[in-house]
Amino acid sequence: MSKQKKETTFTVQGIKIRIREESREDYISLTDIAEKFAEAQVMIEQWMRAPNILEFLGAWEALHNDKFNRTNFDIFRSNDSNRRNISIKKWIDTTNAIGIISKPDRYGDNRIMGHKDIAFEFCSWVSPAFKLYLIKEFQRLKEAEANKQNLDWNVRRIMAKANYKIHTEAVREHLIPPRIQFTKKEGWYFASEADILNLALFGMTAKQWKQANPNKSGNMRDYASQEQLLVMSNLQSLNAKLMKWGCDQDQRLQILNESAIEEMNILLSGNGLKKLPGGEDQKLLK
Repeated sequence: MSKQKKETTFTVQGIKIRIREESREDYISLTDIAEKFAEAQVMIEQWMRAPNILEFLGAWEALHNDKFNRTNFDIFRSNDSNRRNISIKKWIDTTNAIGIISKPDRYGDNRIMGHKDIAFEFCSWVSPAFKLYLIKEFQRLKEAEANKQNLDWNVRRIMAKANYKIHTEAVREHLIPPRIQFTKKEGWYFASEADILNLALFGMTAKQWKQANPNKSGNMRDYASQEQLLVMSNLQSLNAKLMKWGCDQDQRLQILNESAIEEMNILLSGNGLKKLPGGEDQKLLK
């Protein structure tokens, strides 16, 4: 008899969401999240058809899955019919994907689970505010587990990873000349784009922040609120799209700043979010 997988639940805004351990990684029920808003499987497949989501999933698989079929993935994403008619089963069968799994639960109902990185990205599309609540409750759960095992777990690590791979690959594909890709010289491009994001959200570059805070260690993102880190994650994804569409740096800065202001206003407009640690009002670039 096979050993039963470890599974537990946590509650987000009154919704019980299941979390399951697979290969020592946390998988969160996309079905439970989606059912708060609409018919689960339909909503999940609509999300997978959204712009840049396949690219995100492919980047995640390439980073974490040694058996990911990149050849089939390139064929899959280049076919408009595949994109329009995508299904969870087709995605998994075609690419050997492991980031999303579909398995029956104890009652025989099919349930779609996503690795925590993918579940957080799904929440960005569903509701940025709900994503923040979900990450906060997930943080509570992991801290409780970590206390038992004397481990360190911090929500900022989750935020820092979100969409980072998508952004760096977009910089390399659309901005860096091929002759200097994967050399030390490409670091200037990454630093420049990081500062575009910093300007859009914080109103200053990394160098300007360091000059204004000579006695602080780390960088401005180490002192950012959770709301700001959530918006930064979304700006990384948006900037990747803008690079793909050929927008120049000035255009991208303006669009990113407008998006940062709008998202921060949304996140800070609810009393519940303001009460979260680090949720006090923040100055934005006007």
